[in-house]
Amino acid sequence: MSLVTCLLVMLGGAIGTLARYLLSLWALPMSETLPFGTILINVTGSFAIGFFGTLTLSQGRFPVSENMRLFVMVGLCGGFTTFSAFSLQTLDFLRNGALARAMINVAVSVTLCVGAVAVGHYVAARFNDGATEIAQLPIEEEA
Repeated sequence: MSLVTCLLVMLGGAIGTLARYLLSLWALPMSETLPFGTILINVTGSFAIGFFGTLTLSQGRFPVSENMRLFVMVGLCGGFTTFSAFSLQTLDFLRNGALARAMINVAVSVTLCVGAVAVGHYVAARFNDGATEIAQLPIEEEA
């Protein structure tokens, strides 16, 4: 770990957080019954980490530096995706007696996000000679 790596992860997190905020504002009018902004952010971020992680593997056709992978996967995607907001919104539904909304939120979010990671991985694997990995460092799985 170096100062440069830490600064790159921090910068990626700041950019991801700003993007999350702007997308949340854009989706606010659609989010009266379910938090569609959070769902969209989590699905988009899931696709991005699956796609970028697979496309840029060191042994693949489009390798990037470890710092670039950390910038995108830990910083950008980590700052962008909103699992904590998803959890808070789900708890809020449960506390307000909206069990059906809570369960729909969980089912839709988890299904779409896992599906988005899979689609991102599949698309990138097609570009990257059939790569089977996404993460190549344990820290990348923490994004």
